[in-house]
Amino acid sequence: MKLIIGLGNPGKQYENTRHNIGFMILDELAKNWNVNFDKNKFNADYAVTYYSGIKYLLIKPTTYMNLSGEAVRKFYDYFEINMEDVLVIYDDLDTKTANFKLKAKGSSGGHNGIKSIINHLGTEKFNRLKIGINRPIPPMKVVDYVLGKFSKEEMGKIEKIYGKSINCIEDFSKLSFVELMNKYN
Repeated sequence: MKLIIGLGNPGKQYENTRHNIGFMILDELAKNWNVNFDKNKFNADYAVTYYSGIKYLLIKPTTYMNLSGEAVRKFYDYFEINMEDVLVIYDDLDTKTANFKLKAKGSSGGHNGIKSIINHLGTEKFNRLKIGINRPIPPMKVVDYVLGKFSKEEMGKIEKIYGKSINCIEDFSKLSFVELMNKYN
């Protein structure tokens, strides 16, 4: 089973914000695979589906970003997921908008959702799909920037990477993570 986690904040006011790119990618994947986030458990909306004969558990924590690790840990334990089968999708300030990078481990880089997952899983060794959102131009504060909505131009760029992101997630069931990084990074 593959556990795919999209990070974001619940609620209408956070839709299409930079911090919700993980939710946005999972929503596009669900639309592409014709599944719905129609279940709720462990403080997360989730969907269960199969792709290429592999069971996928898609989750969007509803705990707000800073507490994402609570839901992730509960799903991880309940479904007895192997760490190599976990993929977390989230926004990255240090990558250009609409670029993405796969990483197998690392610190939180100041990302509170990742920090929460690290604290709850007790490890920095989990797979990540980091979607670039750029850094704000000073004097704008980071918190205002990540909670701000994408501009029309940025949204156009983001929409262009949906297909590549979905292909990457689909290949997650077919390739080792090293092979996946070699293919997409």
